[in-house]
Amino acid sequence: MTAHLLTIGDEMLIGQTVDTNAAWLGEQLSLIGAEVVGAQTVRDTPEAITRGLQRGFAEADLVVTTGGLGPTHDDLTKQVVADFFGKELREHDDLTARIEQYYAQTDRAVPEAVRTLAQVPEGFALLENPVGTAPGLFYEDSEDGRMLVVLPGVPQEMKRIMEASGLSRLRERAAGLGAVAHRTLRTTGIVESNLQEKIGDVAADLPDGLSLAYLPSTSGVRLRLTARAEGSGGSQQNGAADARKKLDALEERLRARIHKYVYGTGDDELEAVVGRLLDERGHTVALAESATGGFAAHRLTAVSGASAYFLGSIVAYANRAKTELLGVEPRTIETHGAVSEAVAREMAEGGRSRFGADVALSTTGVAGPTGGTERTPVGTVCVGCATEEGTRAVQLRFTQDRRLNKELFSTALLETLRREVLGVEDAAGAFARET
Repeated sequence: MTAHLLTIGDEMLIGQTVDTNAAWLGEQLSLIGAEVVGAQTVRDTPEAITRGLQRGFAEADLVVTTGGLGPTHDDLTKQVVADFFGKELREHDDLTARIEQYYAQTDRAVPEAVRTLAQVPEGFALLENPVGTAPGLFYEDSEDGRMLVVLPGVPQEMKRIMEASGLSRLRERAAGLGAVAHRTLRTTGIVESNLQEKIGDVAADLPDGLSLAYLPSTSGVRLRLTARAEGSGGSQQNGAADARKKLDALEERLRARIHKYVYGTGDDELEAVVGRLLDERGHTVALAESATGGFAAHRLTAVSGASAYFLGSIVAYANRAKTELLGVEPRTIETHGAVSEAVAREMAEGGRSRFGADVALSTTGVAGPTGGTERTPVGTVCVGCATEEGTRAVQLRFTQDRRLNKELFSTALLETLRREVLGVEDAAGAFARET
């Protein structure tokens, strides 16, 4: 089964709304064995929607639309899809009764425009909407087998409709067509190009039915593993088991090459993984932040239960704060500069001393876009790490974008902490060599 996603709405085209629906739908359709071959966003006009449907069905067996199902004048999707398949809109008695009951409960008259929600193209089945008044629609052409799913654009409603009834209908039609399985390995402390080099021939010599994609982000590079398998005897369950075996074998080969960079799988977040490691080992941590401005503390405390291991953070932005709050020697700043490994070490030591933590991390850097020098250009950060065994620091360099740098700086701090807790030799230095 091939699928095409059609997003309808001017608000997406002008950047007023970000289309998160397509990403969610693409993942869900892939999981039931459909191959998503295209996606597009079109305006709220009959002509644009019609062209979108024509293109979608030229490429795929299934088209899934989102948007344009409400009661306002620009909600045109139902009428356009009815015209596209040569169907008439008819009032659906059950929907009319449901809408009237809803408004009666709030002691209000039903607005005439809302009554249009009860109109359904002939031959279209309803997809139950557990959280809204506008249902989804499903149509399967008896002549050529083309399928259409029509969904509202509100993400919560769209997801609940698909989870309640849409995906089950499509899964039935995909049965016997094999299975698709995905797995994600999350890595950090290494850039995409270096990661690709270390993986080497594992990615180059993948057998049929397996693929590997690199998805970089500010927390690292996600590796998306995909396996396709045919069900033996027409059984999708057998196909799914075969796909999982392929993924297991590929993951084993990848981990043999890059195991120290893999911090989690699936939806694991770096800060949550670090938190679990600290909690399991009974370690406490404190931070001394300058360049990250408290953002690293924010990420650590975004995890429920962080109070078990996180003691606190001192945001020492100005040099005076570094000396008075963390005990950094003024001479160290004068000699080496505020953005230096020497200052990062003293900040980390000061943070550990003030909080009595097992381990303390620090950041001092130039987030930009101003403040850079030839010696410390924009994007430079020094990360310090202090433990009972000693203190070390590393200098790293990232981008010219201030917001992005703060995220990358905090990721460098968290990865340094992860490697420290795991006992990876020269944690900070290892991170520097790979970035």
